[in-house]
Amino acid sequence: MKIACLTVIAALSAITLVKAQQTAPKTDTVFFEDFNEKALDRSKWNVEISGTVNNNEQQAYVDSAATLSLIDGASEGATHGALVIKGVYRPGYTSTKGKKYDFISARINTENKMEFTYGSASCRMKMSTGAGLWPAFWALGNGRWPDCGEIDVMETVGDPTWTSNAIHGPGYFGNTPIVSRNYFTPGTDVTQWHVYSVDWTADSMVFKLDGKVTYTATRAMIEKYGRWAFDNNKFIILNFALGGGYPQGINKATTPYYGIPQSTVDQIKAGKAQVVVDWVLVTKSK
Repeated sequence: MKIACLTVIAALSAITLVKAQQTAPKTDTVFFEDFNEKALDRSKWNVEISGTVNNNEQQAYVDSAATLSLIDGASEGATHGALVIKGVYRPGYTSTKGKKYDFISARINTENKMEFTYGSASCRMKMSTGAGLWPAFWALGNGRWPDCGEIDVMETVGDPTWTSNAIHGPGYFGNTPIVSRNYFTPGTDVTQWHVYSVDWTADSMVFKLDGKVTYTATRAMIEKYGRWAFDNNKFIILNFALGGGYPQGINKATTPYYGIPQSTVDQIKAGKAQVVVDWVLVTKSK
């Protein structure tokens, strides 16, 4: 009798597994980067050089080994290689437009190299904390902002306890109402490895932290404020800003730099302000 019951249970389990496999959505990999090379793959990524910056940020973006490098990820706990974006104190740096900055950092994107409409975008990353440190993983459309649409999958302004999701478009940009602050569970924080992702469809965007839903924005929610700007191609951006409007709105620092208190300046000078990225993945359902 016991053997018969076990046989039935096994058969039912097999049927359940087959049905799950049949109903589970199949996905295709659109883009995968695990930074497992000696140098950044320029066929996948553009490295931005800024003459001026937005949001009153205090850094210039440069193409330099000082701010952008690939490492053997084992020492950081990455799967293979890892990308490091570092904020660097460089007083008096002059941009291509003659503007002076005291900090440099890096911003890379996949514009015109990998763009997608709908799908899931994920990134495994960890970052330093410190008031005014502003790394982000996001997606942006081509054309004039905010009409092109912006999806902020992960932003943080240096607080170890939370990150945020946000959506910007016509009628809901800047201090957008489509935003969520997501707090880590006790014992975890932004300095540890986490996977930040968004599932983007024609009707919604579902944001996740380590596979757990943190925020959902539907087309109906967004269209209360303006046009849905998310039926067009987007490209991926990874950047590390220093100071600026969003951090300053949280930490209220105005000196010695806008959005950057002295404690964080000292941290940057000591070489302890960085973002480490294990991998970036974009998939689409078949």
